[in-house]
Amino acid sequence: MIIDLPSTTTSQVNQKMVELRERGGAVALGRVLTLVIAADDDDRLEDAIDAANEASREHPSRVIVVAKGSRTAAARIDGQIRVGGDAGASEVIVLRLYGALAAQGQSAVVPLLLPDAPIVTWWPGTGPTAPSQDPLGQLAQRRITDSAAARNPVRTLSTRAKSYDPGDTDLAWTRLTHWRAQLVSALDLPPYEKVTGVTVTGEGDSPSTELLAGWLAEYLNVPVKRVKTTTAQGIVSVSLERRSGAIELHRPDGKVGTLTAPNQPSRRVALQRRDTKDCLIEELRRLDPDEVYEGALRGLGKLAARTTKKPAASKTTRKPAAKKTESV
Repeated sequence: MIIDLPSTTTSQVNQKMVELRERGGAVALGRVLTLVIAADDDDRLEDAIDAANEASREHPSRVIVVAKGSRTAAARIDGQIRVGGDAGASEVIVLRLYGALAAQGQSAVVPLLLPDAPIVTWWPGTGPTAPSQDPLGQLAQRRITDSAAARNPVRTLSTRAKSYDPGDTDLAWTRLTHWRAQLVSALDLPPYEKVTGVTVTGEGDSPSTELLAGWLAEYLNVPVKRVKTTTAQGIVSVSLERRSGAIELHRPDGKVGTLTAPNQPSRRVALQRRDTKDCLIEELRRLDPDEVYEGALRGLGKLAARTTKKPAASKTTRKPAAKKTESV
């Protein structure tokens, strides 16, 4: 059910929520958190709401969408309430802010927050360079950005590394979970040799490739070379060099990877690119700071010479590294 409240106020929206709860028997106390979505009022807004609805099936929540409309329009709030089948296992409040109110997202959100429930703020679009200093970010225990949505993803990631505060995270990091798990599993098998170097190959503007290289540099404490390619999207390959030979994980098509190691048969592993819904579900499972992500950001400054290499059409470049660290 969708209820539109044009030219409304937050108190009227709250009043309507109470009325719907009393009439329909929905219990706000069953919500485990409040998810605030900060976005522009454009074609991508519904995709973000759909992802939040899917995530709410595992994390029942109140979703408050702050959609910035035209700054030149007359100041007003257009509200919308979605419950039932249009809201997954959550209740969705959409606030479209126009004119001078477009910059007052925090003031509009505060009256609608659930009491004593954790708050997570998510920017599905470009997002602020310093999430913890943004007014909506200041409300939250966890702040989720997506560097891949920025105009210059790698530069944006580097800027956020400098402004990092505990509680910050990025969906570019969450997309690495399967890669990290495969590399850690490969190093858990004999021979148990020290990794001496690493090469990470991927698209030049892929923030996930940068974070993977930073994670390996920080936790393996070995030289990591970042090689840029234009022949494929995202991460293409990782090579971990050891005395007996390199462990290589190569994914040329963005779907299936091949893991090779000395004296072991090659294995095909599923490395399908993760969608936003799956990444959001994973991030909402924790509300404490992600120290491993923080370490990966520190590792960005340890990467070896960033010269761009012409990518080989076949396999990834070689160089080793990877030690076990907890996965998100």
